[in-house]
Amino acid sequence: MKRYLYLWHRWLGIGLCLLMALWFVSGMVMLYVGYPKLTPGEHLAHLPELPERDCCIDLAQVFAASGRDEAPQSLRLSSSEGRPRYLLGYADGSGVTLDALDGRRIERVDEAGALASARQFDAGARAHYLGLVDEDAWTHSRALDADRPLHKVQLDDAEGRLLYISSHSGAVVRDATRNERVWNWLGAWLHWLYPLRGPWWSNLVIYSALAATAMALLGQVVGVLRWRFSRPYRSGSRSPYRGGFARWHHIGGLLFGGVVIAWIFSGLMSMRPWHLLDSRSTLTIASYQGGSLRAEALALPVQEALARFRQAGLHPRELEWRMVGGEGVLQALDGNGDSRVLSVSETAEPLQRLPESTLRRAVQAMAPNTAFDLDELRAYDFYYFARAEQSMNGGLQRPLPVLRVRFEDAAGSWLHIDPRSGALLEQLDERRRLARWLFNLLHSWDWQPLLERPLLREVLMLAFSLGGLVISVSGVVLGWRRLRRWG
Repeated sequence: MKRYLYLWHRWLGIGLCLLMALWFVSGMVMLYVGYPKLTPGEHLAHLPELPERDCCIDLAQVFAASGRDEAPQSLRLSSSEGRPRYLLGYADGSGVTLDALDGRRIERVDEAGALASARQFDAGARAHYLGLVDEDAWTHSRALDADRPLHKVQLDDAEGRLLYISSHSGAVVRDATRNERVWNWLGAWLHWLYPLRGPWWSNLVIYSALAATAMALLGQVVGVLRWRFSRPYRSGSRSPYRGGFARWHHIGGLLFGGVVIAWIFSGLMSMRPWHLLDSRSTLTIASYQGGSLRAEALALPVQEALARFRQAGLHPRELEWRMVGGEGVLQALDGNGDSRVLSVSETAEPLQRLPESTLRRAVQAMAPNTAFDLDELRAYDFYYFARAEQSMNGGLQRPLPVLRVRFEDAAGSWLHIDPRSGALLEQLDERRRLARWLFNLLHSWDWQPLLERPLLREVLMLAFSLGGLVISVSGVVLGWRRLRRWG
């Protein structure tokens, strides 16, 4: 039996140790430089303030001009090409863009429009148009599908920023600095096996990680079996290998093998294989909203709403309408991410946050016959936390305070709701909370005591990554020697 364990570990290692070495090197790079993204803060900081006068056509005109019978799932007033624009998103993933000044529907943004959006993003940098791309090295995210093809514009700024601009709305949807592009060839590009991206990419990652997990587990078993606990070998060592790569591989595996197994297995879990960790909750966002985005539910004129926000001391750069418990609410955001919210009625005044009664009503509508607890979190905890901007989830909004709702339903559903806007930020049931343990904790070490001490976290992750690299590189050398013997 031992012989078969050794053989399986050896031959799996010959095929996978090089891949594991690449995972460890790229993982260390990703600690400091993440895959390019346009964060909410970057997006707002580069938007102009919405006009004080003659802005904008009212929502009845917007819905009529959209040409769609169904209600949109999202509705924002933002800016692109240097002009205010209404952005409507629909359930099928499509969108409609309207000029907010004259109601004209924007069917396609051309080169001139893309350059105008680039100048809006950074008026002080010269912009060079590089053409249309459907997908390239820095735009693999499925979140960009509705904006493809994308205009590609290079800015002559200090960071060598590359902008990707929606051909449907003219909005800047991604930026990639020179530093991000250079380092990501060694970082996320390798870590996520993007050179092999294609129809079978997801299965390739899943089964490669599964095989690597099995290899590492076998290695741990073999390593323990070959270690002399009671009496040493004739050499005086408790390892049968006197020196060289074999000794490095054996002792390195015993010291760092547990973390290596955890990292590979949790990387496998990040792909949500075979739908094992998919949510089973039956709660729906539609129930929380309590109605569709319709003109009759959003009666307050836009010009009046903008005036009220300015009187409250906020200078909006973007507006977003949503339904909460059957009530239309409007959130305004400025360039710093500060916000105010108001009910779209004739007498409402801007508030720092929505009344708890409004949110409770919306939550209860999701499961009318189910009890729930509602608590306010004023600090991050294990299930609600913020990550650094360069991390994979660094672009997610994680404001504080936040409301946590815990339902007594079969799926053990939890909600996180932003009281400043009424936005439903996250829905977690038992399976999604399990994923929090199996991926975020094991893979990224997203544990609050470490997140609060980023330097300690980085030192520990680098040390264990180097240990994993020693195991992998020594395994590559040993595998190469074995293949040469066969050759």
